[in-house]
Parts: sequence; C-alpha cells; structure tokens
Amino acid sequence: MSWDNLEVESADGVSFLWLNRPEKLNALHRPLWDHIPAAVAELDADEATRVIVLAGRGKAFCSGIDLVDHAPALAGGGSISGRGDSPVSRRRALYEDIQRYQRTASCFERTSKPVIAAVHGACLGAGMDLITACDIRIASIDAVFSVRETRVAMVADVGVLQRLPRIVGEGVARDLILTARDVDAGRALQVGLLTEVLPDPQALFARARELATGIASHSPLAVQGAKHVLNASTRAANREGLDYVALWNSAFLHSDDLEEAVRAFAERRKPRFTGK
Repeated sequence: MSWDNLEVESADGVSFLWLNRPEKLNALHRPLWDHIPAAVAELDADEATRVIVLAGRGKAFCSGIDLVDHAPALAGGGSISGRGDSPVSRRRALYEDIQRYQRTASCFERTSKPVIAAVHGACLGAGMDLITACDIRIASIDAVFSVRETRVAMVADVGVLQRLPRIVGEGVARDLILTARDVDAGRALQVGLLTEVLPDPQALFARARELATGIASHSPLAVQGAKHVLNASTRAANREGLDYVALWNSAFLHSDDLEEAVRAFAERRKPRFTGK
C-alpha cells in the first residue's frame, strides 16, 4: 500500500494509518481527500487487519482542510474539482464534490474494521469530521479540538454536524459548533468526546496499539458484527443529514463572507464579516 502523504504500518492484526503531511500539520489537501478512502478500502479488504488506528505524523493530528490548496475554488465561486461551465452545472458539481469529501470521513464509519482515533496536537475542522466517524477516540494531554467552520464562514458539511451531537449530546455539540472555540483534552474527556487522555504522544500511540491489540484478539465476526449493529440505528439519519448539508452548501457556500475569510487567512488578519 502506498499513497502520497499516507503511511501504513501493520503488525499483529493492527494497522496504523498515519496522516503524513507534517510540514502542513496534516492539513487535508485535495489528494488526501481521495487517498484516505482508498487506503481504508484496502485495509478493509485485508484479512490480516482486524483493527485500524488513525493517527498523525509530526506535531499535530490534523489542522483541518488546507485552505491554501482550496482557496481558488472556495473564493472563486466554482466547484472544488473545477467542473461546471454554468452557474447550475457548477452548483451540481460542488454538490457532488461535497459528497465525495463526505465519503472520505464516512469511510471510517463504513469500514467493517473498528477504528481508533489517536489524537495529539491540533484536531481542527476536518480533523473533527474524521475522528467523529471513528469508533473510539483517545488523545494525549496536548490535544486541542475545534469545529472551526463558522470562523471561516462555512457550514461544516463533511459529517461533524451529524455525528458530534450523538457523541457529546445536543447542548455541548451546539456550543462547540456555534462558538468554534478550542477545547483542550481534559474538557474533551469530560464531555465524552474522548474515552482516555494520555500524558504525551508516545504514551498515546502505545495505548492505541494496546487497545487495538486487545480488540484484535477477539472474534472478528463478533467485533465487526457489533460495529455493524451499533451503526444501524444512525445510518439512515446520517445519510439524510449529509445529503441535506451538501445541498445547502452547494447553494449557499459561496458568499462575500467566505471570500473575506479566505483573504483574511492569507493576510493573517481577523476577518470582517458582513453577512452577505
């Protein structure tokens, strides 16, 4: 298995899937959005892999979407892929692009293998989409979590709006989503986003391997069956919610506020939003 900016390490039934773009704090550029589900599909088909651990190389788990890579599409009124030669066709292409990005996060939910997210450093924006689709979330004490999209004039559309309320409860989820504030590992543990906090990244990765090895020792039929049944009650609701937000953003994503957010990010200043 080989993909740009991804690394797989497999042993004893456990496969670590490493986001490997450390120079960008593992920000998700367009190639990574496509490579992640391809890697997970291969791990899902690999009988030797019983548990997947999602982690990040370098100083952070994932700093979110790569705004620099996506800036031309986000600020230019077009689709992410560049398809579409009329306003309607561009909106349709954007709707399909959003659905493709949703499948990247959802692949961790849809794989038959249990997935443990091992988070250190920043877990922002799209990073939250990834970990909320995982089965178990643990972190080191230095981890910071934030649903960042409202800061950049966007409605989060890759899955966190659908999954986070079921993990931490409606009230806490609305707080985190609407304020876009940073939350440390202690608070994330308190509200139920995490099940464990470790003293440093080395202890985190060791604990992730320990947890995964324990799960891998059980009957794969029983483990995968349990995951399938646990997901059954939310599958339809998630699908409906994801389709709704994809339609919403295909109509309303492009705005003066979004263009201002992209400019402000590039100029390293606070954005001035007008609601237009």
